[in-house]
Amino acid sequence: MRDKTQTNSAAPGDRLIRAGAVVFFLGAVATLVTVAPLFLGAKPFPTYMFGLSMLMAVGFLMAGAGVLRSVAAGRRQARGAAPGASR
Repeated sequence: MRDKTQTNSAAPGDRLIRAGAVVFFLGAVATLVTVAPLFLGAKPFPTYMFGLSMLMAVGFLMAGAGVLRSVAAGRRQARGAAPGASR
């Protein structure tokens, strides 16, 4: 049973996925804050606020990279555990 993954152990891409989720959430909040004055008829925010909305895309890419890293580590581990893998 030692070869089983522990429930509290972190896979290689887990931190990147969590960081991507946080950045995505911050970008979503920035998007809501930036778009709200347009619906409320208030003066729009400066242009840099629209740039902060791009954090959603950055967070999505970070999380995607974490998923790909986790998948690659899982494939490497599966290859190592496969019969006849030692060449």
